Amino acid sequence: MTLQEVQVFFQALSSLAIASGLFYTGYQFWHSRRAQRHANFTKLVELQMHLREMRVSDPSLARVYAHDVQDARDERDVREYFFNLMQLSVFEIVWHGHQCGQVSDDYFRSWEKRVREIASEASFRRMFASQSMKIMHDDFQTYIAELMRTTQPRDEAPRPSRG
Repeated sequence: MTLQEVQVFFQALSSLAIASGLFYTGYQFWHSRRAQRHANFTKLVELQMHLREMRVSDPSLARVYAHDVQDARDERDVREYFFNLMQLSVFEIVWHGHQCGQVSDDYFRSWEKRVREIASEASFRRMFASQSMKIMHDDFQTYIAELMRTTQPRDEAPRPSRG
């Protein structure tokens, strides 16, 4: 091999190293952007969950938006409704993380299994069937509607009368 051939070989090698570095940097930026997108989504859902938590703690706040509690008969109904929405919010974060590749398949399946147990409960089913506003990702709402359709309701113990 001549000196000129060795020189061309090392130039090609260094060009390949630079191109690989640029590709890797782009890949890292792409992953960073996905992680940031999920972090932003999580923060928004957490803020919304805090508003729901306030209504669980003080059900009178739920009456600020009458549509939110149109089906509620009393404070217990308000608390149950917003408590179930809070549970749904936590799962929405897990679902979104799975959609963004931030949550592994096995972890997501374990959550889904437990959410099916919750979805079989009468109070959760009442919350989801309610016409009250539920702010969530449209694709998540479609996913939960299908999950509800394919989950057998648990027999409900009679609720005490509201004397």
